[in-house]
Amino acid sequence: MKKLLLGTTDKGKIEEYRKLLSDLPMEFVSLNDLGIAEKPEVTGKTFEENAVLKAKFYYEKSGIPTLVDDGGLEIEALNGEPGVHSQRWLGHEMSDEELIGEVMKRMEGQTNRGCRLNLVVALATPFGIMTSDAAVEGVIAETIADKKIEGNPYRSLMYFPNYDKYYCDLTDQEHEILNHRKHALDKIKDMFVEISKS
Repeated sequence: MKKLLLGTTDKGKIEEYRKLLSDLPMEFVSLNDLGIAEKPEVTGKTFEENAVLKAKFYYEKSGIPTLVDDGGLEIEALNGEPGVHSQRWLGHEMSDEELIGEVMKRMEGQTNRGCRLNLVVALATPFGIMTSDAAVEGVIAETIADKKIEGNPYRSLMYFPNYDKYYCDLTDQEHEILNHRKHALDKIKDMFVEISKS
């Protein structure tokens, strides 16, 4: 059975990818499974550049087709920040609490609260690197949700007026409809099928 490397150490993300790609006849392996501890220099100016850098790095290290993603939150009132710096907004790796606190501080008194959660997936294969993107739009709530999802701090801030819910409070069915990771993968599903055959 062909292997696919999920290029992340985020357990939640690994589980989600395994679930979204469960119909493929492939064995999913993680960086930990392969003992890859090194991380690439992520210096891109866009989510796509960063995703490609990571996919290329882990593919070259492992020799196995590799799936990675890069994404982040863009807030209209903050000119698109934190954007590509969504994890390292203040120049260093930030905790979920720090990120939530920084957004709330900067959004004080702002009336334009529109925001967008972007995601680019990159798939490195013997045929080259393919990318696909998707996004989900909402607003930054005035208050923080009671629920927190470790590793996904912005889901406690992002609110969907149509559902009258925070991102973190969506039901499984609602999340399935809005899941930008699923939408990005669906666009390049044919490539996964090709890899599983080759």
